[in-house]
Amino acid sequence: MADNRIARGIVLVPCLLLGAAFLATAVWGQGAAVENRNLAVGIGLGLLFAGLLSQIRTDDTTPSASDELDDTP
Repeated sequence: MADNRIARGIVLVPCLLLGAAFLATAVWGQGAAVENRNLAVGIGLGLLFAGLLSQIRTDDTTPSASDELDDTP
């Protein structure tokens, strides 16, 4: 299966933006956000980690059946 950079970017951008928003809420939150600061930090770090994890490339060294059939010049 081919590496799809667009799909990885579609996952990365929302994860980074939402993760940063949760972390900003944890730092600058007021009122009810202060009580849930640990939850906001956990969700923010989890989203950042998920976004970065989506960027890890998998190297498929074995060709797929469609790659073997594509012998057009």
